[in-house]
Amino acid sequence: MPKYLFKVAYSAEAFRGLMKEGAANRAGFIEKLTANLGGQMEGFYFAFGPTDVFAFADLPNDTTAAALAMAVGAAGIGIETVKLLTPAEADEARAIDTGYRAPGA
Repeated sequence: MPKYLFKVAYSAEAFRGLMKEGAANRAGFIEKLTANLGGQMEGFYFAFGPTDVFAFADLPNDTTAAALAMAVGAAGIGIETVKLLTPAEADEARAIDTGYRAPGA
């Protein structure tokens, strides 16, 4: 199953909701939502800095990941989705001869 990293930046309204609901409850909600989409949450972490949440999830496909990101974004919350590769997938990609050459080489 493909793996994704979601980098989430909360709005002021989202922080108000988090303060009311609680961090553990929010993480639990997202874990259940991911399961309902046929996936599995691998990790959900709050952070300092411009990214407030880092969430790692296995989801069935890119379309499902996009649906989740669109739903979060439509709620006014900033989200960046990164598709992750396993080492085996990276090795598979490494083995493909693309024919690329650097400019001027």
